[in-house]
Amino acid sequence: MEEHTPTYDEALSLLKEFNKSESLLKHAYCVEGVMRYVARKIGEDEEKWGIIGLVHDLDYELYPEQHCKKSQEILEQRGWPKEYIRAVVSHGWGICSDVEPQTDMEKTLYAVDELTGLVTAVAIIRPSKSVADLEAKSVMKKWKDKSFAAGVNRSVIEKGANVLGVELRDLVDDVIMGMREVADRIGL
Repeated sequence: MEEHTPTYDEALSLLKEFNKSESLLKHAYCVEGVMRYVARKIGEDEEKWGIIGLVHDLDYELYPEQHCKKSQEILEQRGWPKEYIRAVVSHGWGICSDVEPQTDMEKTLYAVDELTGLVTAVAIIRPSKSVADLEAKSVMKKWKDKSFAAGVNRSVIEKGANVLGVELRDLVDDVIMGMREVADRIGL
């Protein structure tokens, strides 16, 4: 099949074809928002980065045991560009994929995916239940409490920050700022 660059509407439609869970959709919007924010901040293609963030967990609801592998199949069948597919698969590096993130886009996706979960958990327990007034120091305080949001893989986040060459606190700031831009869509 010939490659074609997907539009945002095509990506959103594909996401909703394979995902019905509200929490997975909100996670996709979180990661999309952060990817767009970081792309804009460093002068990259915001639309491309946003689309990758949106579909990164495309296969997770229906095929959790084949996570990343099934996404690759689905995207290849639909003629998505190799660059997009590689980025999606690379976010599972060391977990369910052996594709190491190489580009800034891949490294960013890898670094922020898990972190959006921690930021969400911290936002939910705040009186405002919002990211609007959330600061990195609050997230860093909860970071140390391993029983808080215990499902969040902190070692993956640390590895992501190292791969990106950024301080963890700066990465937390970027995630908060990106999530603020989609706060209405994610209910935070």
